[in-house]
Amino acid sequence: MKKRHDGSNSNGELRQRAERQLVETAPVNVNEPQLKLVHELQVHQIELQMQNEALQEARTRTEQALLRYAELFDFAPLAYFTLSKEGRVQQTNFNGERLLGVERYKITGRHFANIVASEYRAVFNGFLEKVFANPGAQHCEIVLEPGGHTTWVTIEAIADSDRQTCLAAIVDISERKNNEQELQLAATVYLAIEEAIMVADTNHKIIAVNPAFTKLTGYSPAEAIGQTTSLLKSSRHDEAFFTEMWKQLNTTGQWLGEIWNQRKNGEEYLARLSISTVYADNGQEIRRVAMASDITEQRRAEELIHQQANIDPLTGLANRRMFLDRLRRAINKSHREHQKLALMFMDLDHFKDINDTLGHDVGDRLLKETTQRLMSCIRETDTLARPGGDEFTLIMSELHEMNSIDRVAQAVLRTMTAPFQLNDERCFVSVSIGIALYPDDAETMEELLKKADQAMYAAKDLGRSRFCYFTPAMQEAAEIRLRLTNDLRHALTDSQIWVAYQPIVDLATGEIKKAEALLRWRHPTRGLVSPSEFIPIAEDSGLINEIGSWVFHQVANQVAKWRVNYHSMFQISINKSPAQFHNNSDKMADWFEHLNRLGLPGGCIAVEITEGLLLDNSSIVADKLTAFKDAGVQTSLDDFGTGYSSLSYLKKYHIDFLKIDQAFVSNLLADSTDMALCEAIIAMAHVLGMKVIAEGVETAEQRDLLIKAGCDYGQGYLFSKAVTAEEFEKLFPVEKTESAARD
Repeated sequence: MKKRHDGSNSNGELRQRAERQLVETAPVNVNEPQLKLVHELQVHQIELQMQNEALQEARTRTEQALLRYAELFDFAPLAYFTLSKEGRVQQTNFNGERLLGVERYKITGRHFANIVASEYRAVFNGFLEKVFANPGAQHCEIVLEPGGHTTWVTIEAIADSDRQTCLAAIVDISERKNNEQELQLAATVYLAIEEAIMVADTNHKIIAVNPAFTKLTGYSPAEAIGQTTSLLKSSRHDEAFFTEMWKQLNTTGQWLGEIWNQRKNGEEYLARLSISTVYADNGQEIRRVAMASDITEQRRAEELIHQQANIDPLTGLANRRMFLDRLRRAINKSHREHQKLALMFMDLDHFKDINDTLGHDVGDRLLKETTQRLMSCIRETDTLARPGGDEFTLIMSELHEMNSIDRVAQAVLRTMTAPFQLNDERCFVSVSIGIALYPDDAETMEELLKKADQAMYAAKDLGRSRFCYFTPAMQEAAEIRLRLTNDLRHALTDSQIWVAYQPIVDLATGEIKKAEALLRWRHPTRGLVSPSEFIPIAEDSGLINEIGSWVFHQVANQVAKWRVNYHSMFQISINKSPAQFHNNSDKMADWFEHLNRLGLPGGCIAVEITEGLLLDNSSIVADKLTAFKDAGVQTSLDDFGTGYSSLSYLKKYHIDFLKIDQAFVSNLLADSTDMALCEAIIAMAHVLGMKVIAEGVETAEQRDLLIKAGCDYGQGYLFSKAVTAEEFEKLFPVEKTESAARD
């Protein structure tokens, strides 16, 4: 007989249990038919009760299982979503709610695609089709945009057996994606960056390089990887340099600096190098990453800019900018260390004359050789500079003995006495030195500069080719000069300045046909101030042009009067400063217009100039001299024979008068050297078509000797000192005055 598999076994067990329970509660005799039927009914009732209890127990277990499932679903560490075939959200858990940032009841029923970034919706829809079309789990990565923020997620979903819903597990992979993007960016930067990158292990073996490394060094990755980091080492640095580098690397994990490396072809280059150490989680060193860039050209450009800003290109010395910076630093150091400091101002004597006569190229060579001579005289700790022109400065710091100042100054004077051989010219140039001490003479840089300058000018005034220390008397003289400068600005308006006239006598006839206008200043408290004192002040301050114009108008008015009253060809000479010639604000056209208004020819005025002016190659000087000549104004060369006389200049500028300096006239004796010189000057002038005026004639003997030599005019105390216009008129002969009055 076949065994039944329809549950008869379990039913048999149930009946047995029911019968046992019935027997225990109410035992009966089942042999009687009626009792047997009751027994069967009772057993069946007990079976039904047992079945009901079993069903209730099963229902309870099912409910508990469902509750546990719901808890597992709701509190699962992943975001779970139950999606319909159309993609609507049927259910989600708390992590799903948290992932989207939206409450669950607001999500249910919505199309999941609505929270997918628009550019990924097609991907999601295709993914959902695969989930319901294929057995097993499906995967995809998309971007969600719930609540306006983006989130990268990965989705794994599997359809239920009925293929109507699916369960989707979603994981936030934003951090992973960001890391991937950062790694990708780092890789891109690593490959594209212009800085050379080299990665080495703890044994100093190169394990990676980027393309910029190859471009910089010439080594390909195959040639570099496996080599030690000393592959690029040059010969520029000693062991102490690398010892300090490794000390810092081992201490801080980093090093930043500049280093000379060597390319594959042997060429050395300057690199800006940074080295960083990479550590494992346990703090152990695992890598060192070096980044380098070639700064050779940059450094050359910086050095060039620095040189142009701080170095005199002609001599290679510090220029004014660097000199002032070095002086400021030296003063600060001397102040901190309570030491003395000496500042020397050195100015070449008569350098301008060489520049003008031999040209600027020769002048530049002279400055270069002067620099070499000065460098041989100074100490290693001194700073020699050329602020400009023919000026040199010397900073002597850390002075332990004051005698060293004298030794350097004397050495400079001594070395400058040797002749300079410049091309085919042999020149002699001396130097005047002014010295000021810190803190003895000044406590500030500005004061120290000013006092060294004053001392230098004092050396020039004492005869040049010497050195002078600053003294309080120099400061007093400078203050007097400053006060005179301020007073001179008001002298014209306050009528303190007036014009004196000294007669120039025709030696052959004794007539006064000419005069020289001389400027005088009667100061309200100092009385008469010498022209030799205030004219240089007027030139330096620029007042000379205003004063010169005023003098011209005074003289023009005066010569107009004397031509009418005394002599129709009378002429007055005016001294014109070189500073006036070099200043474009000097309006000569106004002078000529004023003469026209007075009805005077240009010949009524003679302009007296110095020899030094003729040596100036400036077009301004030449143009002004030509303008005077064209206007009929005559030119007189003052103090002839004391400077750098040149016949070519006399011929070039068509000089009308030569004035023999009083230095030759004052000691004039028959058969003397001065007499021979005067005769030579007179003879030369006459050959060139010029007249001669002798200055400083004080005795009749001098006058007679000059007449004998053929001199045309004489000027000096023998005839008259410079006097006012009123007193000058008394020098004219009475008959001339009366004749002019009758006319």
